[in-house]
Amino acid sequence: MSEHSCCHHHEGEVKAPLIQDPEAIYICPMCPEVRQKGFGTCPSCGMALEPENPLLDDGPNPELVDFQKRLWIGLVFALPVFFIEMGSHVFGLQMPFSGKTSQWVQLILSAPVVLWSGWPVLERGVNSIRQRSLNMFTLIALGVSVAFGYSLVAVLFPQLFPDAFKNHHGLVAVYFEAASVITILVLVGQVLELRARAKTTGALKALLDLAPKTALRVGHDGDEEVALEDIVQGDILRVKPGGRVPVDGILLSGHGDIDESMVTGEAMPVSKEEGGAVIGGTVNQSGAFTMRAQAVGADSLLARIVSQVAQAQRSRAPLQRLADQVAGYFVPIVVFISLLAFSGWWAFGPEPGLTYGLVAAVSVLIIACPCALGLATPMSIMVGVGRAANAGVLVRDAEALEAMDKIDVLIVDKTGTLTEGRPSVMEIVDLENNQDELLPWIAAVEAQSEHPIASAILVHAKARGGLVPEASAFKAHIGGGVEGRVDGHFIQIGASAFMAKHDVDVELLSAQAQSVGRDGHTPVFVAVDGEVRALIALGDPVKSTTAQALKSLRAASVEIIMATGDALETAQAVAQKLNIQQVHAACLPEDKAKLVQDLQAKGHLVAVAGDGVNDAPALAQAHVGIAMGTGTDIAMESGALTLVKGDLAALVRARRISTKVVRNIKQNLLFAFLYNALGVPVAAGLLYPVFGLLLSPMIAAAAMSLSSLSVIANALRLRGAKL
Repeated sequence: MSEHSCCHHHEGEVKAPLIQDPEAIYICPMCPEVRQKGFGTCPSCGMALEPENPLLDDGPNPELVDFQKRLWIGLVFALPVFFIEMGSHVFGLQMPFSGKTSQWVQLILSAPVVLWSGWPVLERGVNSIRQRSLNMFTLIALGVSVAFGYSLVAVLFPQLFPDAFKNHHGLVAVYFEAASVITILVLVGQVLELRARAKTTGALKALLDLAPKTALRVGHDGDEEVALEDIVQGDILRVKPGGRVPVDGILLSGHGDIDESMVTGEAMPVSKEEGGAVIGGTVNQSGAFTMRAQAVGADSLLARIVSQVAQAQRSRAPLQRLADQVAGYFVPIVVFISLLAFSGWWAFGPEPGLTYGLVAAVSVLIIACPCALGLATPMSIMVGVGRAANAGVLVRDAEALEAMDKIDVLIVDKTGTLTEGRPSVMEIVDLENNQDELLPWIAAVEAQSEHPIASAILVHAKARGGLVPEASAFKAHIGGGVEGRVDGHFIQIGASAFMAKHDVDVELLSAQAQSVGRDGHTPVFVAVDGEVRALIALGDPVKSTTAQALKSLRAASVEIIMATGDALETAQAVAQKLNIQQVHAACLPEDKAKLVQDLQAKGHLVAVAGDGVNDAPALAQAHVGIAMGTGTDIAMESGALTLVKGDLAALVRARRISTKVVRNIKQNLLFAFLYNALGVPVAAGLLYPVFGLLLSPMIAAAAMSLSSLSVIANALRLRGAKL
């Protein structure tokens, strides 16, 4: 194998089994400050670490696969234990064995459940004690270990227990079924949580699936088809008509009309020539070209989008801090209450006091497990981020998602944010009122020009239909206009200065030109055989969804301010159409950032929406920076939210998502606090003196799991939230 091939092979291996990469940086999904090299578990909360920068790998989550295997195998052993112990008591079933034999069978069956299926849980509990960072796994591990250990001693060394602890069969009560069922219920909760976490990235994985699985790599011996993961930076690739661009890169030869709508939302294909940048996953509608791979794997645009969402899902919202602070005090308090309950029952309870005390202590440890509390905020954030991605909003920071609900001022850029960001024909004034004759002539000349204005005019002409004739004697005047002969007529297209230079009098259309200028548009004149014939008004049209989006934001008491680098006249023309009262024109980047600072000093919560490099400082300064996905990479890096299609209607959806996420978090936290406040006293035996009710550890485990499932279910409701 050549050195070059070996390099390719290594690259593929790193991308596929990423979870095993010892050099990758891993981070805790609930404790983002925890970062380490190589896979492991969080020393603070005990959760499995996730890769900080996930690559383009759509394989199953190894932790989810492992936990599912442990769950199903453990369930096979746990169910017989449950029925052996509870069958006759609860279901009235006749068991094939009883007494000492029954206890030995339960021991043999429960051992693999607790010691193998539940090993990750026990390991995390031990680590939490070793790291002096008590968490939910501390309580689970203590509860399961005490129940299983007590029962093991009772079976192996029954002589250690006085007669008062034995039933009429002379046997000490055992809790193998409680330890087994608790383990299984905890695994169920972990599997459901991991599945829910996986579902939140479903929209992005669907986007990544648009990237081709293979590519044509140009080599000395011709083209060879290679897997996408085998492509490295610098490879020369060939893209045929109708094919997808495999990775981000630069076009070397040929040309292509690229449909980039999947990334930018732009419906019109973008013509790419030599030196043009192409994005992996986009479609080459026509033409063929070769390209040099520049950004592959984690460096590609699509991978960076995935990384942004993963970062947002791991980030903590301010509401999470409350849960973290409470959990820090909660676990030691629960352990103390558990010991207090054990001592109280042993000293003052009915015989056998030790058994009653053990049951109460284990029940307190299990029912008070702060799973629901720990899941309350991150589950809502993760599902909310996933829902936002489905709605066209990429969230980089959970704090921004929460703050979006409270903003009262939105500063918007003009070009590319309120408008399309590209020239279009707004109006044509034809002195002879015969555009059916004129437009084909214009299109014939502009078809040979590469200027963006020519493209805009040509798109408009072609949209009107009809055949485009051939132009001859074409000539482009740099910075001025174009000319050519069509059907025996000499056609000239350009600005007033170009016309004046070529002795064409445009006085007949001067009034219309002034009106076009007042509207913020650019006038372009058309002359036929040396006489002015028409005026084309070129402008940057307002996006179709902008007006309704701004109206919805105003209805939500959000003040709209335009800050643009364009001239005041152009800015005011757009502001008037959109009913924007405050306009700041001719703004430099530092002017926009200063405007944000001034508003923040007055107590406003400010969001900024922009798409260019000049917007980056303001995006970073704002409480919530909102980048247009159709804009620059710098803007996307500076913004906390990215509107994938550059559509402000998605901003309205983002605000609604924010409102629903904040409400959902508060619901989860309230439920978790109330549940633990009520559950712990009941598990400790508060109801026993009045109702003779002492909670079984198994029932406590079921209640604990139900509380976590309730929080997960409530968070998953966000997936179907109407926006």
